[in-house]
Amino acid sequence: MEKKNSITIKKQPVVTILGHIDHGKTTLLNAIRKLPFTGEKPGGVITQEIGLFEVEIENFKITFLDTPGHEIFSQMRERGAKAADIAVLVVSAIEGPKDQTKEALEAIKKAQIPFVVAITKMDLPGANPQRVKQELTKIGVEIEEFGGEVPVVETSAKTGQGIKELLEILILLAEMKDLKADITKNPKGVIVESQLDPKRGVLATCVVEEGVLKVGQVIGTKSAFGKIKRMENWRGETLKEAFPGQGVLVFGFEDQPGVGEVFEVFESVEEAKENVTKERKERKREILVPKEGQKTFDIILKADCLGSLEALEKLIERFPQDKVLVRILKSEVGLVSEDDIKLSRTSGGKILAFKTGIDKIAKKILEKERQIKVYQFSVIYDMLEWIKKGVEKILEPEIERKEIGKLEVLVLFWRSGSRQIIGGKMIEGEVKKGAKIEILRGDKIVGEGKAINLQINKRNVEKAKKGDEVGILYEGTERIKEGDILVFVVEEKKKVEI
Repeated sequence: MEKKNSITIKKQPVVTILGHIDHGKTTLLNAIRKLPFTGEKPGGVITQEIGLFEVEIENFKITFLDTPGHEIFSQMRERGAKAADIAVLVVSAIEGPKDQTKEALEAIKKAQIPFVVAITKMDLPGANPQRVKQELTKIGVEIEEFGGEVPVVETSAKTGQGIKELLEILILLAEMKDLKADITKNPKGVIVESQLDPKRGVLATCVVEEGVLKVGQVIGTKSAFGKIKRMENWRGETLKEAFPGQGVLVFGFEDQPGVGEVFEVFESVEEAKENVTKERKERKREILVPKEGQKTFDIILKADCLGSLEALEKLIERFPQDKVLVRILKSEVGLVSEDDIKLSRTSGGKILAFKTGIDKIAKKILEKERQIKVYQFSVIYDMLEWIKKGVEKILEPEIERKEIGKLEVLVLFWRSGSRQIIGGKMIEGEVKKGAKIEILRGDKIVGEGKAINLQINKRNVEKAKKGDEVGILYEGTERIKEGDILVFVVEEKKKVEI
């Protein structure tokens, strides 16, 4: 094969936006898509969700990745893919950095890419950007204002504050990085999204890193391959070729490639197939067997695309498994089907659908079988919260033992079967009618029972306190003796949280 002369061009920067849930990532992305700035081609309405979009300002194009979160970003990096050139760390002006902010920051640092902080929600009362900046320095962000290198932009998706400034900083960071790519090299890039469309087959969102991706080429990863039949940009417009930094929707994969996998172009289908068979990893799940007495919470998981599915799998696997075993019985991209309902019927597993619907046959079955439900979600953390509450419901409540008082037994009046009437003096706390009694003899609890009735000066009372001389009608397993200490205990059921 004749070697081509190298042709290097300026690479379109790829930007990912990461941050804590509810800190305005999606709102910021929507603002970037839609706000019409001077010299910018407005984003307009997206015709289809492909996991990315582009913005052009004064002939400078930026590709924005719209992934489920830092988990997928980290996963791409772990699989050897260059997920992005620049990152935006989103932090709320109200809440400041939270747990996921720190996780996102760690992912950015491991990727060794420059980033900018976008302080969001500046239009809300209580916005305090200075406090947020101070808190960011405490978690290791070297802010430009305080002598570091990380720029910070105060933004509001509602008013448009800081959006254009943010884009200008991203352009500056890209120019400082001097991003370049060789378009004569064999096309290579990363899979950022993968989905199975009932009508159009496997669709893969690809970001090109080098070379020029073209319709008709044979494309492959370690898990899938195919011949490119069609390519579309984020607006749904047909493309014949895609350049470095550009994101496209590729039609033609025979199987779903994994999110974060590196793709490349092959000379033939046979060569691409050989690459797959070498290291193919099947998506088989090991169904864990519960320990004796351990309860299970079973899930049948459906999602719109592989990126969402893999993110959910990782997050669900983080649930504590000691008391309740949270199991994913089935994990699949696509609409909820008849097979999913059958599995739910036989296993009792809950059908959870993320950003996906129910096919026609399954809908008809569900109309008849009302006991089987499909729980649909559009936000990852709403699904996780639902699972958390479901697990907590089947957990046995913890019994919390609380000592409320003590009595020294001074006299024994009467005994019949398991009942006794005793007299004594309250030496600590109080006792209420119906309280549980533990009999302390020396330093050992020798029996237990219940205070059926209380009397002070031969009058029935509901409770007695320290210093009172009280008669108690006791019922229990052990006979009380003079000199015993009766410990009064209240047992409260406490809801277990995970």
